Amino acid sequence: MREYVDFLGGQPPYDELESTDLDALARLVEVEFFPAGTRIIEAGESPLSHFYVVRTGEVEVVDRGRVIDLLGPGETFGQISVLSGLPPPLDVRAAEDSLCYRFPDPRPILAHPERLQFQHYNTLVTRERLTRSGLVDQALRAARHQMRPAVWCPVGATVSEAAAVITDAAQSYALLDRGGEIGIVTDSDFRRALATASFDPHAPVTTIASFPAESIGADALVGDAFLRMIECGLHHLVVRGAADRPVGVLRVVDLASAEVRNPLVIRRAVDDAHTIDELAAAAALLPGTWVELYDTGVAPMHIAGLLSAVVDALLQRLVELTDIGDDCVPHRTSWLLLGSVARREPLPRSDVDTSLVWEDLPGERNPARKLQRWAGRVLDNMERCGLERCVDGANATNPEFARSRADAVSTATSWIRNPTQHNALLLSSMIADSRPVTGLSLGRSVSDAMLATTRSHEYLSALLRYTVSSRPPVGFVRNFVVEQSGANRGHLDLKARGLVPIASLGRWIAVVTGDDRGSTITRLRRGGASNLLTPDETEVLVQAFEYIYGLILGREIDAIKTSTAATTWVAPNQLDSLTRRYLREAFRAVAEVQNRLESEWVARLP
Repeated sequence: MREYVDFLGGQPPYDELESTDLDALARLVEVEFFPAGTRIIEAGESPLSHFYVVRTGEVEVVDRGRVIDLLGPGETFGQISVLSGLPPPLDVRAAEDSLCYRFPDPRPILAHPERLQFQHYNTLVTRERLTRSGLVDQALRAARHQMRPAVWCPVGATVSEAAAVITDAAQSYALLDRGGEIGIVTDSDFRRALATASFDPHAPVTTIASFPAESIGADALVGDAFLRMIECGLHHLVVRGAADRPVGVLRVVDLASAEVRNPLVIRRAVDDAHTIDELAAAAALLPGTWVELYDTGVAPMHIAGLLSAVVDALLQRLVELTDIGDDCVPHRTSWLLLGSVARREPLPRSDVDTSLVWEDLPGERNPARKLQRWAGRVLDNMERCGLERCVDGANATNPEFARSRADAVSTATSWIRNPTQHNALLLSSMIADSRPVTGLSLGRSVSDAMLATTRSHEYLSALLRYTVSSRPPVGFVRNFVVEQSGANRGHLDLKARGLVPIASLGRWIAVVTGDDRGSTITRLRRGGASNLLTPDETEVLVQAFEYIYGLILGREIDAIKTSTAATTWVAPNQLDSLTRRYLREAFRAVAEVQNRLESEWVARLP
């Protein structure tokens, strides 16, 4: 019995029991063994008379065929049915050979049964459980396999009638068809309506519904749906089937993975912030979320996409909350992100490059100085939120990156026409990596105009030379090329010598094709589709980019955990032999693609 006492005494909630109660509980133990795959509890069966504690192995908690939790040694199941006298709500089966302690209802024999404060399933889902149970793999499932049924409400219904439809369907939403335009009303719409003094239950439901409803294709990956929800700040997405007709609704509460919850928590906090201090509190969740997603096993490039959407929302809210004061002007403005954040490839310690464009208003005074002062306050507040401005000067306070639309378009197109101008290749590359987060049409007009300009052989050739000037650190024999002197002697920069050469090739493809949308990986695949890259070259570059990004991300996550300064510099002799080999192969493959493009690019032009 001592073994039972020692084991239970180290597990919650049994560790709250007094020694006499713990001894009494241990005397009730019966030991049962369950081979892997055994169904231990069946949902809906008669109320249980016994509950279980896992001693060795693991058991799965299953809801309608979907694993929602994985329980390991020391964790309890079956107690809800025992304590409530109700049928068990969920299936439980052995994920592997498992030994369990079995207990009858302990309340009659304990002096202080109230000290057993059991947790419900899925309230303490740790990142280890998520990884082991395969919940992270939900991101690779099609939306049709996760959706709820479509619930329809007549478009002419009142708010009260729509609420009755939702209640009867036991869902949190209803769809409306307004002449072919699909809308949605959700439980949160009713709550917001109730919070206003003007709420009228007899008003048309269309007054609180959203038209058009955000949607996603039935075959789209759940991971893409997560990202759309975070970008839009939504908890429901309509799922479209044949002929784009709604076939169901995807709800965030049905998606158990941590990669949904944490970014959405931040996004909601960002949306709800009314002061810079509140926004900074929301942003303070970012470092921990990077760590949580990484440790959960979410793919690095998916983490990048999720967190860049949160950074977008932060910058949008910063612009809204930063007082413009006496610097107010009548001109519309557009804030743009540049570089890796614009390509949705940030790292936890990435600085944020920004640009500012404003509309031209004839007869108005040049607003540059006022807008640059306001931009300075926005960037100051951004740094209060833990996001650093560009240390190399690519900031909206810099006149080089703060221009009227006409000036920005004229300057950008001149770089294409005359690439010998000072910094023409650098700055045109930065415009190709720009993405507006406010004033979208105004911001896009600059890069659209630049890419619409005829790109001469001279410009494309000069841009390619500039692109491949950043070479991977590969020597002639088997060694890496490392710094020979200075503070980084014996080290190489994984970002500058690993990621940048590949991202630069993606940018060159964007300029050649006239399409700068998407990430580096999207651009590389577009290059393969247009024959600028061979299929093998495309896959080599994509895999190298993902591998090096993941390696840097892991190092930055470690820096967050240990509260140390992050660095992209690494000493090759400190890496394990497998990592060194993979890096060497990746660097050599990228260098070979660079060499082939230099000699063959003209023949590959579309």
